[in-house]
Amino acid sequence: MFSGNLKSAVQNLRLSKWRTIFTMMGIIIGITSVVTVVSLGAGLKHQIVGQINQLGSDVLTVRPGKLLTKDGKATNLNLYAFLAPSTLTPRDVESLQGSELVNSVTPIEFITNSASSDNGEFNDLFIAGTSPNFAATLHQNVQYGDFFTDNDETSDSAVIGSDVALRLFGMLNPVGETIHIMGQDFIVRGVLAPTQGGLLSVAQADYNSSVFLPTKAAESLTAGHTNILQILIQVKKGTNIDHDVGVINSRLAQNHGGTGDFTVLKQDQLLGVSSQILNTITNFVTAIAAISLLVGGIGIMNIMLVSVSERTREIGIRKAIGATNRQILRQFLTEGLVLTIGGGLIGVVVSLIINVLLRLYTGWKPVISVPVMLLAVAVSVVAGVLFSLIPALKAARKDPIAALRGE
Repeated sequence: MFSGNLKSAVQNLRLSKWRTIFTMMGIIIGITSVVTVVSLGAGLKHQIVGQINQLGSDVLTVRPGKLLTKDGKATNLNLYAFLAPSTLTPRDVESLQGSELVNSVTPIEFITNSASSDNGEFNDLFIAGTSPNFAATLHQNVQYGDFFTDNDETSDSAVIGSDVALRLFGMLNPVGETIHIMGQDFIVRGVLAPTQGGLLSVAQADYNSSVFLPTKAAESLTAGHTNILQILIQVKKGTNIDHDVGVINSRLAQNHGGTGDFTVLKQDQLLGVSSQILNTITNFVTAIAAISLLVGGIGIMNIMLVSVSERTREIGIRKAIGATNRQILRQFLTEGLVLTIGGGLIGVVVSLIINVLLRLYTGWKPVISVPVMLLAVAVSVVAGVLFSLIPALKAARKDPIAALRGE
């Protein structure tokens, strides 16, 4: 029975090829958008989790704003804290450096997003001031040259990412070349090895598109105005991490007049915060993309209603020779399912192609999973049933005599 309905549905849809193709476009675009967004979110989460795990459990992260609510769980994330200006200061860095619990303190201070060389300009990068232990704390390898040291705090040294090297100098190893930042010249001392990162990563930047300067030299560019995005603290091994967090909280609270306008995050909390932010963004964008599925489903319903009207006499003839309401219902439901499932499968294939292209030609590393593809097909089936049901019921309930009289 189903095979007969399927064959009939395919034959009827082939009679209006272009109408069928354009009707399926809404479903194709919707499924492609949803699967691509989810896979991008999964890929970014995979990169961030790997980067945070690479830090180690002995590294604490201090971020401005009260990110977590009373119980300190990442599930109770205060997203409004990300909109507030930074409350971290150089005094916080100095007080942490004086703690007997700490091995190293690494501030990350945003400066600007534009730099140039004699070959061109790059306006989409991350320029930050940091300490010499940045590379060691974040386990970043310097592919060419080396990272600046304690003796270079006021020097004109700069360490750049691999993309910056290619964009500004057209070479992998521009060590010794000059980079211009806010009217001052800096000598490229080192180039970081290519890595994976993003705006939600540990440094809140893509290392490949970043420039790192010594803290003092960076502050001279902004006339002493600081914008510390976060502070990484590597505590001594063998200590109680919860005790360390309490001590650091107390020390920073003294600098902030007892106001808890900062958050000290352990490794698991940092993972939770990053994952929840990413999940929130992914869900929001997915919901927007899913609107196209709704539009596509309404388009299928509209075309199916038109098809029922056009085939009134056919319905009347089938009923006159013994077709039941259920058989008519199944026939039109099958046509709707062919449209949506076909569109869903094509959408999955297109999303796979997009993911491959993103991996080949961009820094994105989307991760597409079998459950996501199966869910996409399941959504197509549900959409086919829901949006084909009304036209199918209308066709099934037609009076055969009135249908035979129809034009």
